[in-house]
Amino acid sequence: MIDALLLSIEIGIDPVILDKWGIEVTWHGLFTALGVIIGVAVATAFARRAGYQEDTIYNVALCLVIGGIVGARLLYVIENFSDFDDDPVDIIRVNTGGISIYGALIGGTIGAWLYAILSKVPNIPRGADIAVMGAILGMAVGRIGDVINGEHFASDSTLPWAVRYTDPASPSFLREQQGLLVQPQHPAVAYEMIGDLVIFGILLLIFLRAKRSGVTFFAFVFLYGLLRTPVSFLRLDDIVFMGLRTAQLIGIASMKSGGCCARKPRSRRRRKSPRRESDVVHEGGVRAVRGGRGDTDQSAEIDPVRGRVRIYR
Repeated sequence: MIDALLLSIEIGIDPVILDKWGIEVTWHGLFTALGVIIGVAVATAFARRAGYQEDTIYNVALCLVIGGIVGARLLYVIENFSDFDDDPVDIIRVNTGGISIYGALIGGTIGAWLYAILSKVPNIPRGADIAVMGAILGMAVGRIGDVINGEHFASDSTLPWAVRYTDPASPSFLREQQGLLVQPQHPAVAYEMIGDLVIFGILLLIFLRAKRSGVTFFAFVFLYGLLRTPVSFLRLDDIVFMGLRTAQLIGIASMKSGGCCARKPRSRRRRKSPRRESDVVHEGGVRAVRGGRGDTDQSAEIDPVRGRVRIYR
């Protein structure tokens, strides 16, 4: 199946797992589905710990997945519209491959954001932090199918981990037979898969340590742009502007916006009666505050989801 050679890695796996009764299942479709399931499961686990309600979690996840699928296919079709001239019906055949990761991220973000706004989901920035934790891990899983299929073409390479697709049904093999691709080639999607796992580890540290909601989300926007921009130089996608590809243009914009927003400090409100740390006594999940105006003791109950503090006298 996969043979490690001295100068390259040979992948001879048929991209199609099952093709019976009018149903075609590919490695790309299988790992995309697994990536969605794992991503939603990871995000759900984080959301429960943050105190979000079960219905809210699954409704947001549903809107995110639907928006992601539509956005992923839409951007891919826009980038490769000439490929669908012969059979426009292929536009809706997502299971056979052909999606854009950036399209999935943009579409999923819009879908989840619209639901959150309309349904008045509390603390949307924190929800965005949670969503990207699942998204980046799901993306790494989905890339496994891309590595097997060989549908993303890259520049030729003599490195020992370069890949050569030998199955007659592989898109890379067919492209090579047409004289449009030289093998072995860089495993560009494998580079991205490894990068996704590294980003997940970095985001986990930020998520656990950052005090401001939204920092993890914008760190993801920056880091994925930082990963995708150089990797795209190895891929043979169409050049659209100034020698750059669509993913690189989006990646550069993402790095700028994500970096600026992640560093932007939250505006602080002036407190009328500042208190010393010694004036706060922690009692389980409730903080009792002594002193202040008069000698009345106060208790403050902290809402972990909304990030608000309720004062009781």
